[in-house]
Amino acid sequence: MKIALMDSGIGLLAAAAAVRRLRPDADLVLSSDPGSMPWGPRTPEDVTRRALAVAQAAAAHRPDALIVACNTASVHALPTLRAELEPGLPVIGTVPAIKPAAAGGGPFAIWATPATTGSPYQRGLINDFARAVDVTEVPCPGLADAVEHADEQAIDRAVAAAAALTRPDVTDVVLGCTHYELVAERIRAAVERDRPGRAPLVLHGSADAVAAQALRRVGAAPAPSAEPTGTLTVLLAGHAAGLPVPALAYAEGLLLKAVSPAISPAI
Repeated sequence: MKIALMDSGIGLLAAAAAVRRLRPDADLVLSSDPGSMPWGPRTPEDVTRRALAVAQAAAAHRPDALIVACNTASVHALPTLRAELEPGLPVIGTVPAIKPAAAGGGPFAIWATPATTGSPYQRGLINDFARAVDVTEVPCPGLADAVEHADEQAIDRAVAAAAALTRPDVTDVVLGCTHYELVAERIRAAVERDRPGRAPLVLHGSADAVAAQALRRVGAAPAPSAEPTGTLTVLLAGHAAGLPVPALAYAEGLLLKAVSPAISPAI
């Protein structure tokens, strides 16, 4: 079994690690184009063109499914990707976990890129799944880019700024960009710092859900105890490479490197 994942940059690490935990025997193809980051400020047409190129690079390795591990690409390019690649290659998009966050009933916040915050897409999800719940949309300028470069100081500044915009009474936070899942515990600590005495904050990412959906689409069951024989192929702008150095600043990147028996020597 081979699962491909695509993103503008290393935001795909969270979903890739989730697939690896569910199926250590699955071969993974990670396709991205970090030189074109960030995708959020680009026009929908430009995002679609770039996402299609990254997806086609992954599809050339003949995976059984493709995870679009990027909220921006899922918003703008998913119809084009599916029209181009399905039914031969199942394409799984990433949607912010607004529905499960709303199910808790308490006020919650959605951390997202400035381009996504307040967008018709996000407002539509709120209207569909959280109409009866207090929702705060929190723009996080610079956070995805800081995570992409593993810039510790920039991450701290961006997280602190977003935490300051987050209501102290929220019970849940939706991580509306796949990059944010790589610094989830730092986000939790920053928000909880301003809400002493309250119940632990619940974070909602998408990685586990899209990994499980990918397995369902290929008819495979989770097998976390399988032999860790899955290989790892990394494509940057369509060219074989190693994991980018910043990826190894995160637990997810280290997991992929440690568990993959066959991996590019460029790491």
